[in-house]
Amino acid sequence: MRAGTGGRCVRPFRDRREAGRALAEALRRLRPEAPVVLALPRGGVPVGHEVALALAAPLEVLVARKVGAPGEPEVGMGAVAEGGGLWIDRDLARAAGVPERELAARVEGEREEVARRVRAYRGDRPLPPLAGRTAIVVDDGVARGGTARAALRAVRALGPGRLLLAAPVIAGETIEDLRCEADEIVCVAAPLPFVAVGRWYEDFGQVTDGEVIDILARARGEPVRTR
Repeated sequence: MRAGTGGRCVRPFRDRREAGRALAEALRRLRPEAPVVLALPRGGVPVGHEVALALAAPLEVLVARKVGAPGEPEVGMGAVAEGGGLWIDRDLARAAGVPERELAARVEGEREEVARRVRAYRGDRPLPPLAGRTAIVVDDGVARGGTARAALRAVRALGPGRLLLAAPVIAGETIEDLRCEADEIVCVAAPLPFVAVGRWYEDFGQVTDGEVIDILARARGEPVRTR
């Protein structure tokens, strides 16, 4: 396993599409492997689309959700992903005073939201077959890595021949924590110290569900809905 960089990032990315193109350059060597790109919605989808275009690879979403702490939803006590992927930071849960029963209820609530989003983004369409293939999990950035960890565990269970995590920016201190989850970690920038993913984008506006659905339709060569 190794963490790679696809070039030196000396300024924030203009937006997720520019970040995706920079990440695609770091991954272009994988094109002969006919990989599958699995993007984490919502922000990872425009990044993943650029990667998929560069690699001539199919693009699909893999839905994962953070399990937030009480009163601090952005502080992840864990994460869940479709297909049963799960990661829990029990030390953080204990420090937040969250008993096991409440933690289990929060996990179940996020699993229900994952299922809702899978239906919204893919309907009845399953994930592409991954057995023996190179799978690339893409996000727009990785801070603590809980959501990425749950997503990687979900994909690993599907038997890919090789599993990569790729993002334009990954916190330098997080890369070591994720080495046990992926065969390779690829990023453009791995800052130390790390402040926030949004600091690496000039435009870090929220990606909507509609935009995710439209990007997926475009990737499949289907008509894009008029809004």
